[in-house]
Amino acid sequence: MIESNIKKVRNTDLDLKDRLVAINRVTKVTKGGRTFSFSAIVVVGNENGIIGWGSGKANEVTTAISKAVESAKKNLVRVPVLKGTIPHEQLGHFCGARVFIKPASEGTGVKAGGAMRAVLESAGVKDVLAKSKGSSNAHNVVKATIKALTELRDAYTVADTRGVELNKVFKG
Repeated sequence: MIESNIKKVRNTDLDLKDRLVAINRVTKVTKGGRTFSFSAIVVVGNENGIIGWGSGKANEVTTAISKAVESAKKNLVRVPVLKGTIPHEQLGHFCGARVFIKPASEGTGVKAGGAMRAVLESAGVKDVLAKSKGSSNAHNVVKATIKALTELRDAYTVADTRGVELNKVFKG
């Protein structure tokens, strides 16, 4: 992954909303018996192009969720959202999870399921077509979706990278 494409965001006075994606009960077998704990994965975002994810583990559900939210606030990135959709099609993968996101016309809505829907809505994407292929593991789908979103480039970024004016990006 190219580190220059990822735009880290400082968590200063952002109105972040958190969404619980998945919670799992985890069992550890010890000499004294089984010990149960909970693992949570959470997505936070300001619904205006800033998004982050985090996971937490604790003996109680509420503690696991709060740990995940704190972890998510430390991993914020900025993604390009133009007129409620994404600038172009993008593939993303993480381990066995593969995701495909495609811009859609206004009024389409978020056509995505499960973990992808939480990520896209937290980022502020209103109209998008999305497909998850391969593994349906919530952790890997969230990571693949965020990876695909961070690899998106808007016209301003392309013009700056090429060193040309914005109107020359669209000419053939």
